[in-house]
Amino acid sequence: MSRADSQQLSQLFNQHGPRVYRRALRLLGNPADAEEATQEIFIRAFKGAEGFRQQSQLTTWLYQIATHYCLNLIRDRSRRAELYAEHMPAAGDAEERTEPVRPDDLVLLRRLIADADEKQASAAVYVFLDGMSHEEAAEVLGVSKRTVGNLLERFQAWAAARTALATEAPAANNSPPERKASGFFGFGRRRS
Repeated sequence: MSRADSQQLSQLFNQHGPRVYRRALRLLGNPADAEEATQEIFIRAFKGAEGFRQQSQLTTWLYQIATHYCLNLIRDRSRRAELYAEHMPAAGDAEERTEPVRPDDLVLLRRLIADADEKQASAAVYVFLDGMSHEEAAEVLGVSKRTVGNLLERFQAWAAARTALATEAPAANNSPPERKASGFFGFGRRRS
């Protein structure tokens, strides 16, 4: 890497690094993983700079790279089950828990996103985690607002079926279910 390239990468990182880091942290949930992901995202962005068509803002392009990289990282983790067990309390511990339910739902949502269809997962991340409107998510994904709604509906139906199976399995063993599916884990639809 030439000195000029190094300076350009440094300038890009200084300008957009904190935003990309927050994005990675939001998706990965771990500061160390988010730091590593941020570095890799900027290296990939710099190497793929020729592919930036300037049809969207640079921040939108970096956001897409960050989202795809983090989703792939989540999918590739062999420790998903361990992380789930580490962050989800046992059924008997629910009364002793001092944390609000929402972080558990976030862990469950991350786990579901890791297994979901890529397009549905991207739409779910933008709307449910980032709080984007359907219109904003459509712009980032390069699809129509209606397509975003359809992707989210399919994701929600798939996620509800997945969690219903998870709650029925313990009942078959005469154990209380870990979680009852009510709504969509505290994540609601955003404005259209």
